[in-house]
Amino acid sequence: MMRPLSVALLAAAALALGGCATAVPPVEVTRFHNVVPGWAPGTRYAIATAPLDAPGAAMPSIEWNSYRTAVDQQLQRLGLVAAGTGERAPLLVRVAFDRSEQANAPRRSPVSVGVGGGTGSYGSGVGLGVGINLGGGPKRMADLQLSVRIDDAATGQAVWEGRALTAVPVKAPAAQPSLAAAKLAEALFKDFPGESGRTISVP
Repeated sequence: MMRPLSVALLAAAALALGGCATAVPPVEVTRFHNVVPGWAPGTRYAIATAPLDAPGAAMPSIEWNSYRTAVDQQLQRLGLVAAGTGERAPLLVRVAFDRSEQANAPRRSPVSVGVGGGTGSYGSGVGLGVGINLGGGPKRMADLQLSVRIDDAATGQAVWEGRALTAVPVKAPAAQPSLAAAKLAEALFKDFPGESGRTISVP
């Protein structure tokens, strides 16, 4: 009598795990800004050609370009307009991403950033990406992080910045750069500009 039930439970678990493999876990998001930016629709922006964390880099990576594209799409959804080649724009957007791998639970290391001289601490210690491991060994996890800073192009001062991070199994479809970048960018700009200094979890 118990065997059919056990088979049904295993089948249900397999379906659940299969669904989780294609979904990105909740994203931890923190934003900082001095004031709510009053940018009108149509305000032009330019995305820096060098990554935020490597301003001297000569050639951004293909993966970085995936994150840049995802950020670009979100900015346009906000009503901002990408500046043309050689065109001056009042906003300069800097993008950085980080990817690291480890076994089991993802790491969380505090990172401090500041907007206009202020300082905020990223990293709330919330563990993400905890899953059921039926393989009998440690599951390799990828920590994924997207950081964006928007500067006043004239003064170079940051007016808004934020960071989104999550963790996914290394072999999951959600770990692919295009899917991960789209999810992190969408979470980062959700309800833009967001509450300054608050860390939230975005499904």
